[in-house]
Amino acid sequence: MPSLARWWRSRPCKAVRALVIGVVALMGLLWLADRIWPLPMPSDDLARVVLAEDGTPLWRFADADGVWRYPVSPEQVSPLYLQALLTYEDRWFYRHLGVNPMALVRAAWLNARGGRVVSGGSTLSMQVARLLDPHDRTVAGKLRQLWRTLQLEWHLSKREILQIYLDRAPFGGTLQGVAAASWAYLGKSPLHLTPSEAALLAVLPQAPSRLRPDRHPERAERARNKVLQRLAQYQVWPEQRLREAAEEPLVLAPRQEPALAPLLARRLNTPGSPPLIRTTVDAGLQRRLEDLLLGWRARLPERTSAAILVVDAQTMAVRAYLGSVDLTDARRFGHVDMVRALRSPGSTLKPFLYGLAMDDGLIHSESLLQDVPRRYGDYRPGNFSSGFSGPVSASSALALSLNLPAVQLLEAYGPKRFAAQLRMGGLPLTLPPLAEPNLSLILGGAGSRLEDLVGGYAALAREGRSAQVRLQPQAPLVEHRLMSPGAAWIIRRILSGQARPDRDPHAELVRRPQLAWKTGTSYGFRDAWSIGVGPRYLIGVWIGRPDGTPVAGQFGLASAAPLMLQVHDLLSNRDSQRGLEAPVQRTPANVGVAAICWPLGQAMSRQDGNCRRQRFAWTLDGTVPPTLQAADQPLGLGLREHIWVNDRGLRVDSNCPGAQAREVALWPAPLEPWLPRTERRAARLPAMDPTCPPQGPVSAPPLAIVGIRSGDHLRRPATSGEPLQVAVSALGGSGRRWWFLNGQPLGETQGQDSLMVRLPQAGQAELSALDESGETARVVFQVNE
Repeated sequence: MPSLARWWRSRPCKAVRALVIGVVALMGLLWLADRIWPLPMPSDDLARVVLAEDGTPLWRFADADGVWRYPVSPEQVSPLYLQALLTYEDRWFYRHLGVNPMALVRAAWLNARGGRVVSGGSTLSMQVARLLDPHDRTVAGKLRQLWRTLQLEWHLSKREILQIYLDRAPFGGTLQGVAAASWAYLGKSPLHLTPSEAALLAVLPQAPSRLRPDRHPERAERARNKVLQRLAQYQVWPEQRLREAAEEPLVLAPRQEPALAPLLARRLNTPGSPPLIRTTVDAGLQRRLEDLLLGWRARLPERTSAAILVVDAQTMAVRAYLGSVDLTDARRFGHVDMVRALRSPGSTLKPFLYGLAMDDGLIHSESLLQDVPRRYGDYRPGNFSSGFSGPVSASSALALSLNLPAVQLLEAYGPKRFAAQLRMGGLPLTLPPLAEPNLSLILGGAGSRLEDLVGGYAALAREGRSAQVRLQPQAPLVEHRLMSPGAAWIIRRILSGQARPDRDPHAELVRRPQLAWKTGTSYGFRDAWSIGVGPRYLIGVWIGRPDGTPVAGQFGLASAAPLMLQVHDLLSNRDSQRGLEAPVQRTPANVGVAAICWPLGQAMSRQDGNCRRQRFAWTLDGTVPPTLQAADQPLGLGLREHIWVNDRGLRVDSNCPGAQAREVALWPAPLEPWLPRTERRAARLPAMDPTCPPQGPVSAPPLAIVGIRSGDHLRRPATSGEPLQVAVSALGGSGRRWWFLNGQPLGETQGQDSLMVRLPQAGQAELSALDESGETARVVFQVNE
């Protein structure tokens, strides 16, 4: 114990104690200094890069200084670049503690001997310290740099220090980081650098402005060769590789800032977004379509914009996103993203109605519908062509986009139910405040978005399941059941021109055999649409003025469809060049074929006298629904008449001798004006036997006027100076008809013959008809100036 006390008071012990106290005090001071002057780590400066699926920069958002960078990890950079960088800048990077005394002594000796700055002694860690905390090239600045370097080595790993250098090293102009330089100068990812390119990028931060390869290619090439000489000196690369790299000319990609999909980039650059915003976009396809759309600008009317959306049908990944013709074109409202703008969808909702009606058992593909003029209260829809076809099949009505059959079908299905089904199926519609779904819905009387419509049309390629479009790889696939697989398959066949199961589909479709498409035009020619469902892709095109101003003569078939078809051809050619085959479309098990007959719309023998026209229809689950009657079908004028005939084929009463029961199929009464005389009701029903005529209402169907309806508002065309004339006829009743206008006799007709009525100039009018049995029919309407 005395010896320990003597040692504690001895001089060596005091020296050790002083050294320990000094070291502890120094560490305390360093700790305190680190807290007072913390390391200025990089913060979120709002610099963002929006990337394509393969990592190609689409768009960049610079920071407050106008600098853009593309953060990468060491694993995302070519090993050749890391070898060139560390060999040229800091061979002992992984061994020193931030400062390399030998490098400092060597640099001082070379600079003193040369009388100028010949070499620098800064390590990679010291360069990173200068990037984080810039300083003057003075003694005080150098000490500050050394302090920051020690802090870096204290707080960060070597890999983290290297990452900061890879992200923030200057490369000239507004470029920071090796990835931004690689894409800007070489047009490629830093992971795929050649030896020559790796050596070039390793030396540029030495003097980024003086060595910019796009401005000073000779200087940059000499600097690159200097790096290759250093690699040869230390035998890092084989001689063959070094020789080939030295002989490789300096070839740069055209200097171009990332400028693709600007409106998508703006959409995804939200507060809290990561520095790298990844998308599902195909950069090559995006570039080609942007060039294509710019070429279309001359075809578009003044101030008109356009939008294109291309989506992979299976993954719902957006492959191309063009929200306007040109972001910089203010006259065309280029800053407005029309992919997600709320617009009237026109006729693009019709395929969903027909598919849902098939699932509901209301129709099959060849059901008889009525393309005739109608009025629903104050709503009087018309066809785009302003004409009427009379009897049409469901497939023809959809393929030709006829309005009146669609309104008839929506009336039977229910507009509220239709809107609810679309909403639950992932296709929401926006109605005006306090408005409820009505019959105008099917002709565009609601608001929708291009991306929602494309997601809805995905049901035709995804066995009836619609899905939301996916803009980013991490976005989940959100699906909704919109219709059955069978209904989706039939609707797709109809829209691709394969509505007839009795024909060879390959003979029908010489061009674009795999494309199903639908156009639409909103009221007043404000929006022109075309949606296509191809073998692999969904294509949505919108054309119009973003401010909603009508553009005369602009409609889906003439404006949007040609652009959509050109996009489809481009996609088909790309797939062919890549050797991709179209997916096989298998017929769902519940889809069948049935021979049906009009006017009843059901299966029967062609030899049956009631089979007036035979057609072959696609059916679901073997269901063959009867012809859908319109809600305004005159009472007593049904599609089936049960009559009694004698041996001479004349109609008789059931109590007459030899009377035989017979059922006669009749066409819907509103179709009478469009039918041949042999198919009209009067010709289809046998004449009555005067010796034993039928009794009861069946012998004399109610009299009904065709041509004008109660509540109609009629107006003389502005270009005509003649009085307004309308052709009218009468259905039902019996014998001759006498006609009266406002109580004044007009004339008489026989059977269903028509009469041309000259209407008064203006005011309310009443037209009435009287048949031989004394039955009358009347309509009250308005004649406007």
